[in-house]
Amino acid sequence: MSFPIQSSRRHVLKLLAGAPMLPLGALATSSLLAGCAAGGKPAGPALANSASADYLSSSFTSMAAPSLANPAAMATTSVASGMQVLRTDGSMQDFKLAYQAFFITGDRVPDGKGGTILSGGYYDILNKPIADRSVRGKERHMFSDAPDGMSLLALPNPAITGIKGKAVFAVVQFEYTTRDQSDADAYGTLPSPIAVLTLDQDPTTGKLSLVKYHNVDTSAANSLWITCGASLSPWNTHLSSEEYEPDAPFAAQDSRFKAFSKTLFGDETIANPYHYGHLPEVTVNPDGSGSITKHYCMGRISHELIQVMPDNRTALMGDDNTNSGLFLFVADKEKDLSAGTLYVARVGAGFSINPSDAGAPLSWIKLGHATSAEIERLANRLKPEDIMSVRKADPGDVTFTKIFNNGVANWIKLKPGMEKAAAFLETHRYAYLMGGSMGFTKMEGTTVNIRDKVAYSALQNMQDSMVTTGKGWNAASGMTLTKPLVAGGVMAHTLTGAQKDLGGAAIVSEWVPVLTRALLVGEDIAADALGNRANPDKVSNPDNLKFSEKMRTLFIGEDSSTHVNNFMWAYNVDTRKLSRLMSMPSGAEATGLHVVDDLNGWTYIMGNFQHAGDWIPALHGKVQATLDPLVRANYRDRFGAAVGYLTADPAALKLA
Repeated sequence: MSFPIQSSRRHVLKLLAGAPMLPLGALATSSLLAGCAAGGKPAGPALANSASADYLSSSFTSMAAPSLANPAAMATTSVASGMQVLRTDGSMQDFKLAYQAFFITGDRVPDGKGGTILSGGYYDILNKPIADRSVRGKERHMFSDAPDGMSLLALPNPAITGIKGKAVFAVVQFEYTTRDQSDADAYGTLPSPIAVLTLDQDPTTGKLSLVKYHNVDTSAANSLWITCGASLSPWNTHLSSEEYEPDAPFAAQDSRFKAFSKTLFGDETIANPYHYGHLPEVTVNPDGSGSITKHYCMGRISHELIQVMPDNRTALMGDDNTNSGLFLFVADKEKDLSAGTLYVARVGAGFSINPSDAGAPLSWIKLGHATSAEIERLANRLKPEDIMSVRKADPGDVTFTKIFNNGVANWIKLKPGMEKAAAFLETHRYAYLMGGSMGFTKMEGTTVNIRDKVAYSALQNMQDSMVTTGKGWNAASGMTLTKPLVAGGVMAHTLTGAQKDLGGAAIVSEWVPVLTRALLVGEDIAADALGNRANPDKVSNPDNLKFSEKMRTLFIGEDSSTHVNNFMWAYNVDTRKLSRLMSMPSGAEATGLHVVDDLNGWTYIMGNFQHAGDWIPALHGKVQATLDPLVRANYRDRFGAAVGYLTADPAALKLA
């Protein structure tokens, strides 16, 4: 199988700067920690402030985009924004923001046993280190330059020694590594690691300090494939992802998947494509270790980032692909994703990417009900040809149906009795066959505004299968754009209950999307003086999304091939004010966005970035010569990337 989307992800679509974020303060008296300098160096402790009255609202001051007048700011995490908090007594507090990193991948960090471990390091199915042997004499334990989804959480009874404050935990996953030492493309050829970080939370300042790094054993889940965005479940587990699922009918001819199998198992024929493209869930243990379960019943799609609704059962899922769909999963039981019903949306008349338009209705097609265990058993025993016949050339047989999969025409025929297997193992093709609107492009992060019952989905771009002249377009999708919007945008979905699927059966959820409309979109432009191909004062290629109920703010991280530096933004849904909070190293993408309104009284916005200096000639041609040596000096010759958060300098606040 070819990986056109994955290639464009790194070199065309996903070139953002990371979206690290901030611990703001918490619920009563105020204080936080000092930020760090532009390079992401650790900050000192903050001064304590006391809030004179309860929290009422907050807003952000926007920073200017960095320019070649200050190349150092373009080559690292740059923060020149602020936050204002309005109190109920009318007083206002101002805070300067800054970024702090826990580590740069490739650092040796504490293992909690008196030793150290390589951060972002890769391991095979036997948990042995994977070596980069591409340059003779420079063999090394390979590590990732692409930290991605992250969750921050607390446990009621942590069993951690050596903590001065309170023990809290972060789960961080590493999506891929861009290249090996010979500069050869290494995307998708390595099993994705995932780690639990034990952090010491200073009760006076809110500062988070890394005290232990635990690499999670993923071998029982057949390891992980291209873990991208993530979210924290309402029951305090880390919901991971496996995007760009291997195209099973053609996996035997796919050199990248064979390389993955060789690296993981030592044999390019062992890996089973049906084991990848699912939803992994990580449970953090009181001792700072973690265990993992892979859910096979939530659809085998390009899982980017899911959002579980407050009912603890309904999950809205991003699908990062061309010819992608909007998928909904309703679990049988609360706080248990091991069984449930899978749906795909059908988009009605009126779909628009104009925020002034009313939007289009959504209806839902039931694809099937299953348990994870039964689909895993099917994955273990079935071959692609057992489920459906798939052709990439017209067989001239009317019993085949033409569909589009990842922008490519396919002709498919379902084998008798294989409906359930197709629904959960060939989800993209089956959803198309069943009438789902499989016309979205690059549907990435999802999040929810609980008070307003609105969910948000990022469309990194709006082109190809969404455009009548684009690859993969089909009239049945309900998307009929006449021209692409490469800069993409954010869609808002109205949520409600008492809905039925198109077969007439009740959907047992009060959190079903019934209308979709554009919330905010970017703007394509001719290249400006710096090289930007989208308006730098608007969002471009949104990827990570998280909503803060307390701040009434949608946080957005970019994954852009159109901004020379990519940004992290804050959009207040009440005032509709868009503020640029942070600029990432040029050539990087924003990842790991996560917001916790209250963790032991503190508010945190977490985030990372990937592959700084991953240059696109058409975008970075005017800056690369100047910035490349600076990026290399900051981030291990472009092999390292930051895991951390945005904080305040010199002191932060407590929201109350």
